[in-house]
Formats: sequence, structure tokens, C-alpha cells
Amino acid sequence: MEAELAALAASGATVLVGHMVSDAWAQTRERMARFLARGGDTDGVDEELDASREELVAARDGEDPDVAADIEDEWRLRMRRALRADPAAAQELRVLLAEIAPRPEGGSTVTINNNFSGDSQNSQVIQGQSVSGGLTFHG
Repeated sequence: MEAELAALAASGATVLVGHMVSDAWAQTRERMARFLARGGDTDGVDEELDASREELVAARDGEDPDVAADIEDEWRLRMRRALRADPAAAQELRVLLAEIAPRPEGGSTVTINNNFSGDSQNSQVIQGQSVSGGLTFHG
């Protein structure tokens, strides 16, 4: 479960920092501040988010890529703490990211997870969303 929360926090931080320099910043800041404040006053979180944005913009103007990574790391840790402190926060963050994260053009995405365990696999394995027309393997 810890790895899943870490991945979710990383996704949240990536989306957050990406939106800091986009037209969607005002809406993203407001929603992320509410999430991170966890029912408390959002003013302090708003100020921290704006300070991070200003730092990010200044770093991009000065072409300093390390600053962007540092800002993302800070917010990743902050989100991870929020997720650890409140188990219900994970679902809330998933919903938030689904609503604000950019979607790839041309349709939806599908995540496929395959796990293999036990004996050795000595044959072909296909992973995909849909396979049609039959497959033939010669070995």
C-alpha cells in the first residue's frame, strides 16, 4: 500500500507543478489547496502554492531545471504526508487528478497489470487491450 500511496503522491505533484505554469493554475491551486488543507484554512496553503509557482516561473526564466525538480519533490512529500495521515485522502486525490490531469488526445487510456509468479514461463506472453484476427506463434 505504501508504494501505491507514493506513486499517487508523485502523480499529484507532477500534475500540480505542470499546472503551475498553465492557464489552469487558478482552478488547480484552489482545488489542491482544499485537498492539502484537509478541511482547515486554505490561506496558508494558497500562499505556499503561489510562492512555489513564482519560484518555478523564475527558475524557468533563468533556465534552472533543478528548481522545478525540487519544487515537485516538496509537494510530493507534502501529498504523501496527507495520504498517510488520512486514508480517505487517496480516493479524494485520485478523483481530483482524474478531473484536472491532462488527458491524451484521441481517446481514453487503459492500464493493464499482469503478474507472473511460480514456475518459469517458457512461452510467449501477449499484453494488450484487444487482440483480434487470431495469433500464431511458431517456436
